[in-house]
Amino acid sequence: MAFTYTYTVRNLKVKDEVNADGVTLTNAVVQTYWSVTGTDEEGNEGKFSGATPFSAANVPAGSFTAFADLEEATVIGWIEGVVNGDLDYKSHIDGQIQKDIDRNVATEVSGENLPWGEATPAPE
Repeated sequence: MAFTYTYTVRNLKVKDEVNADGVTLTNAVVQTYWSVTGTDEEGNEGKFSGATPFSAANVPAGSFTAFADLEEATVIGWIEGVVNGDLDYKSHIDGQIQKDIDRNVATEVSGENLPWGEATPAPE
């Protein structure tokens, strides 16, 4: 199964955190809540929601991005790094996305013409 992924950050938790150099990093992101939509080759979509913790303990003050300056793409990069760095977790996410796709495809209902001619619209 090969998916194209679209991540969205749903929420963040922050706190002041002291890094290894003893510098307090204000409003460091310590928890992310996110969702990812996986789209297969046929255009079917499945979703997965996750939460990933982070720590700024090893972030040098010069590399720290202030909360007000964060962009969603940056946070998504952090999340993707965690997801793609753990093959078991990535496999779990892909499995859940596939289950969602299977569930959605199984419940799709379409109106078809009758085998002997054109159908008339069903009452609402």
